Amino acid sequence: MLDFIYQQFYFMGKKYCLLSLIYCLLCSELFAQKVTISGTIRDAASNEALIGANVFDKVAQKGAVANQFGYYSYTTSTDSVDLFFSFIGYQTTRIQFKAMRDTLINVQLLADGLLDEFVVSAEQMDPIQEVTRMGTINVPIKQIKELPALMGEVDVFKVLQLLPGVQSGTEGASGLYVRGGGPDQNLILLDGVPIYNASHLFGFFSVFNADAINNVELIKGGFPSRYGGRLSSVIDVTMKEGNMKEFKGEGSIGLIASKLTLEGPIVKDRTSFILSARRTYLDILARPIVAAATSGNETVGYYFYDLNGKVNHIINDKNRLYLSVYSGDDKAYARYKNFYVNNDVRSDYEDEFGLKWGNFITALRWNNVINNRLFANYTFTYSRYHFDLFSEYQEKGTGPGVNESVFYAEQYFSGIRDWAAKADFEFIPNPDHYVRFGANMILHKFSPGVYASKSNQQNSNITLGSEELNSTEYAIYAEDDLNINPKLKANVGVHFSGFVTDGQHYTSLQPRLAARYLINETTSIKGSFVTMAQFIHLLTNAGLGLPTDLWVPATPQIGPQRSVQGALGIFKSLKGIELSAEAYYKTMDGLIEYRDGATYLNIDQDWQQKVAVGEGKSYGLELLAQKKLGKVSGWVGYTWSNTTRRFDEINFGEWFPYKYDRRHDVSIALTHDWKDNKDFSLVWVYGTGNAVSLPVHRYEGAESVRWGSTWRPEVQYYESRNNFRNRAYHRLDLSFSWWKDTRWGQRKWTLGIYNAYNRMNPFFMDLSYDRSGNRKIVQYSLFPVIPSFAYTFKF
Repeated sequence: MLDFIYQQFYFMGKKYCLLSLIYCLLCSELFAQKVTISGTIRDAASNEALIGANVFDKVAQKGAVANQFGYYSYTTSTDSVDLFFSFIGYQTTRIQFKAMRDTLINVQLLADGLLDEFVVSAEQMDPIQEVTRMGTINVPIKQIKELPALMGEVDVFKVLQLLPGVQSGTEGASGLYVRGGGPDQNLILLDGVPIYNASHLFGFFSVFNADAINNVELIKGGFPSRYGGRLSSVIDVTMKEGNMKEFKGEGSIGLIASKLTLEGPIVKDRTSFILSARRTYLDILARPIVAAATSGNETVGYYFYDLNGKVNHIINDKNRLYLSVYSGDDKAYARYKNFYVNNDVRSDYEDEFGLKWGNFITALRWNNVINNRLFANYTFTYSRYHFDLFSEYQEKGTGPGVNESVFYAEQYFSGIRDWAAKADFEFIPNPDHYVRFGANMILHKFSPGVYASKSNQQNSNITLGSEELNSTEYAIYAEDDLNINPKLKANVGVHFSGFVTDGQHYTSLQPRLAARYLINETTSIKGSFVTMAQFIHLLTNAGLGLPTDLWVPATPQIGPQRSVQGALGIFKSLKGIELSAEAYYKTMDGLIEYRDGATYLNIDQDWQQKVAVGEGKSYGLELLAQKKLGKVSGWVGYTWSNTTRRFDEINFGEWFPYKYDRRHDVSIALTHDWKDNKDFSLVWVYGTGNAVSLPVHRYEGAESVRWGSTWRPEVQYYESRNNFRNRAYHRLDLSFSWWKDTRWGQRKWTLGIYNAYNRMNPFFMDLSYDRSGNRKIVQYSLFPVIPSFAYTFKF
């Protein structure tokens, strides 16, 4: 025990000594004879932070970028400055003055619906070839809302699936499989808090309500050192802060769900709020139909809801507080009640079963401007994911001299709870350096799966399954985005993390490097090398993102997942279009998968005995052409990839294709602002079919006797795992919207068609028999052509 405590202090001491050294070295820059201009860049109408807004000094030909909270810092040694403040979709603001001393400038930009592309071109914006990071894509919220949506329900994840290197898994599902990784290898953040299950409706929709979102960023390679804990991607979603100027609202009514968002000032220009709610009403619509068909004896339903809330308070120019909350649940249930009479005794009984799952997260953030070059963000969070599978039976008998009741209940539940704290610092000594460093700690409590039953018969209470596990995860990082010379720019950093569980202490040192070399004004070459570690696993039976998936920690028997990824690409801007080609190679080890025949329902067996540990590799080429401005915007993407995995105890220890390995993937997503009050959008996707396991031979097994007769079971022989491919997948979605301004706001109508030419795409394959008794492979499809309608409004 003393050795363990000593190790903890030893590692923590090394970490904080490293942070102190970095801080002291960097702070020496503060004493240089330079002038710093700093402040925030926000929306003039709502005071919302403009994440990634640009500051460009035409005199020095250098600039800065606003961070996640709209804060920027620009240091110069010139006497005069000519600053341009710009952001896509907003009018550019120009400020000229003599820079004699440190100056605070808070800028509010006006939205411009008629923004001309030339205004935000040239040196005023950071084009794709200028930035260091690769494998990073921002999708404007406006584009997300305009693209066609399944059943009219706008979904952030459905749009991310259209990007190169991102696979959807199965038809209609919202799961993300990035560069050969699994769904557990995505770090999904909502206001900096991890979400463990981001799916609604058994995976067909995500938990993110687009009306409550300010920014969405996908990182699939070249990970900055400030991110850790997952292998394949980071999806960083930031909620709106709330309008500080005036009360606003928007909502929509669709085929399966409705939503409403309200925002406004609590104290004008100082405190604001935003509240957004969404709920499906399939259960409400189906209730009278089911009741009529079953004489009121049966109720079947399903619904999900989301609730987002945020309060934003400005203490002063240097301090700001945020409190954000998200709660969302799914519930599917069936109830049946009836009665019977036996020997003058009436027995009323009710049977109910179902499943429910959901997330709850909350975050408290404190932004602190320590000085005009050093910015701090302190975050304290709590998150909970739970899954419950339940069944209850009640019966009550009444009659002459009889008053008896029977009660029996079963429940299977699992989940994970986190308490976390982190401190992040941004230090900008001059325009050639952007330094970030910080530390975080997470306390995990895992419930890998517990079965419980109770009954009033003989007072029976049974509990089976894995015990709760407590684990501690911590990390420390430092990175610098530096300009080496006008052509060469690099992001260099290191991420150190550790995990303590059940007496085992795992550590991981992860160097990160990304570099950009500018060939000419419009073209650059980029490369990156990253190592990643993940200390938690997801046990999954299927690829639908079902709530039966169980989160478990690394243990002394099952180690963490690790990966190494290298990437190289060329990037170019051409007449308002961003072009990129990226090649990557990634290796993974420590992957786990259920052994053949094992499931989460084997409650009498510890999960560690059910899994095999293996490795994987993925490599590919991703091409993207994206246009963010103009009447026609969107992107065309293509991915060629190869993803395989290997487990000693599966497939005879040989490599096999990953289930969601997709050799070719094409996506086209375009929106056209047809007129001032009309737009049209389309999405077309094509993908090689998923890999499936099908038998190649069958034969009769050993003879046995069943119910007095001789019987020979059929034995199926599988040559290898995932040895066949489904048919290719392709689909066309269309959407048309028109809107009208009213005296109270705006109203909008949207008509959409999902799978416009009614392609019967494979959902899964199975073996069956034809009329002659011969075996055949049968394809089952899920979605035919589906029209949709949505009415939205703003006030």
